[in-house]
Amino acid sequence: MPRRPRVMLAGVPLHLIQRGNNRQACFFADEDYRAYLGWLEEYAQSSACAIYAYVLMTNHVHLLLTPRTSTGASELMKRLGQRYVQYVNRTTRRSGTLWEGRFRSCLTQEEDYVLGCYRYIELNPVRARLVGHPAEYPWSSYRANAQGEPSTLLTPHRLYTALGNDAEARQAAYRELFCYQLDPGTVDEIRAATNGNFALGGSRFQAQIAAALGRRVTQGKSGRPRKRSEPESPV
Repeated sequence: MPRRPRVMLAGVPLHLIQRGNNRQACFFADEDYRAYLGWLEEYAQSSACAIYAYVLMTNHVHLLLTPRTSTGASELMKRLGQRYVQYVNRTTRRSGTLWEGRFRSCLTQEEDYVLGCYRYIELNPVRARLVGHPAEYPWSSYRANAQGEPSTLLTPHRLYTALGNDAEARQAAYRELFCYQLDPGTVDEIRAATNGNFALGGSRFQAQIAAALGRRVTQGKSGRPRKRSEPESPV
């Protein structure tokens, strides 16, 4: 059965996840995380992708970005993935694949979901019980977005910028967003849309994306389609 084409549009935010093959580790030492982030910045620039948030877990990666072209994200992940696999194979004296096939992704509605995706990504280490607070995890964008740690990789999304009139105010407002856990329903929505390669947002947003791409961008109903009932004869 052929794979569904990716749901991507230039200028629309994209949440994506790339997992290690069979959910095995893809980062083995601090140097690996640093190397990945360095190449992520390099290829994001050459592929015209703005990176807003990220987290590098032991066996998978989350990114929130906007590609300037419809193929930008695919180009970024292809080049980054190949470069990093070559590095890991060389340094660990292994061979073969590292990643679990294609990355998974979803187009994301800005107004209602982008800041939720920021939080979803940066809270990943907390949900995994690796740390008690996202600031304790060194391999995510939280310290840059919430505490002003310098980063040449990140580009602030306009909704992040709108949190305050200056950097200090924005960071304080952003930290406030993490004073409570992300709603479980939102977590489920993000997971389902990302794993299914669907559009994440309200019905109007989904309809706009479907019209732009000319195909379905939401999960279909299971089972056979219902037969249309015969119209009743007039009495």
